[in-house]
Amino acid sequence: MIRIRHTDESPHEASEINVTPFIDVMLVLLVIFMVTAPLTTVNVPVDLPSSSEKPTPRPDDPVFLTVKADHGLALGEDDISTDALPGALETATKGNKDERIFLRADKTVDYGTLMGVMDKLRSAGYLKVALVNLQGQEEGSEAGSTPEPSGNAAAPASGKTP
Repeated sequence: MIRIRHTDESPHEASEINVTPFIDVMLVLLVIFMVTAPLTTVNVPVDLPSSSEKPTPRPDDPVFLTVKADHGLALGEDDISTDALPGALETATKGNKDERIFLRADKTVDYGTLMGVMDKLRSAGYLKVALVNLQGQEEGSEAGSTPEPSGNAAAPASGKTP
């Protein structure tokens, strides 16, 4: 028996573009851009000199290193030079490299200078450094109250503590 095929019985070829892979790729790119876009924008103004967290307990004999507005250093109440810093710290901590150093800096001290002092501390072997700031005060109310030092290592630096 011979069968005659008509033109409507032949399989039709799809003449449309398959957009499913295109949509999949676009969704993946959208997710990637949504995740990376906030990481690339750093247009947030930062003013970090005070904190509202409770201060950590102060040690009996804390070692304060101060970076003054003129970029000079003071260990406790005594002015020191950058070159004399390792020896003065050795004396102040009685050779204990695990003792926490409380680092204070004036607001006008630039970030590079502060990081240079922290690098000096690290090269001298002092890895426990706490940045001191004003506690429980807003920026505008600094003048009338007594600030307390903080031992939080994540706290911003400020030079107006006792």
